[in-house]
Amino acid sequence: MKRIVTIQDISCLGKCSLTVALPLISAMGVEAAIIPTAVLSTHTMFKNFTCKDLDDQIVPITDHWKQEGFHFDGIYTGYLASAAQVKTVMSVIDKLKTDDTMIIVDPAMADNGKMYPAFDSDFPKEMAKLCGMADVILPNITEASFLTGTPYKEQYDEAYIRELLRKLAALGSKTVILKGVQLDGKYGVLCYDAASDSYSAYWHEKLPVGYHGTGDIFSSVFVGARMRGKTIEESVRIAADYTVECIRVTNDRKGSNWYGVDFETVIPKLVEKL
Repeated sequence: MKRIVTIQDISCLGKCSLTVALPLISAMGVEAAIIPTAVLSTHTMFKNFTCKDLDDQIVPITDHWKQEGFHFDGIYTGYLASAAQVKTVMSVIDKLKTDDTMIIVDPAMADNGKMYPAFDSDFPKEMAKLCGMADVILPNITEASFLTGTPYKEQYDEAYIRELLRKLAALGSKTVILKGVQLDGKYGVLCYDAASDSYSAYWHEKLPVGYHGTGDIFSSVFVGARMRGKTIEESVRIAADYTVECIRVTNDRKGSNWYGVDFETVIPKLVEKL
């Protein structure tokens, strides 16, 4: 069985970050160790949420694992709370990785043309350095624009997307997976392989509703699929189809929760794809 560690916050209620990564990756038959970077009572779409930073625990946890001799087939990072924490996580990767460890970074920091409120202008610079350590990065278009210093556009053409992909790869990652791309009436995910200078796309249905945490679900399923030996293209398809189905099931259910998707009910369909 493969073993990964995922490094991100845990929102105790809210169906995002570690609250989805741990059950999804485990259900896919991969051991998921965690390093929680912070504990929140809920995700940040709620009012009056509590938050306890765990930055002082990250290095001690890592050092203990090193003493025990644990090996990790993958390291998967998500939401990180500050530029200083990004630096800490880079040092953790240096300690834990081996030649066969896959590094996957979801640079969760922005959406809809804006940085998340907690981050200052220095944050993208540090996140770009972390992306440079990765084998695969999974940004959305807003994150891609901040990481590369490219002006954000709501309306764009294929040339703009290809430029973003090349600039992202120039940070150092071997593979770039750009989420939430809409071109010529199609919606989906575009991939760029730096070694072969090749592009691929997976177009999928876009539903007329959105939910918090679906980016975390996509990334977590992608990680699980890669650890199960699926190709980049297969992993993107599995992750995208699962995310769309979670949105559909949630939207169809009367009285569904507004704060996240019913990913739990769709897990059996996910397992069938492996």
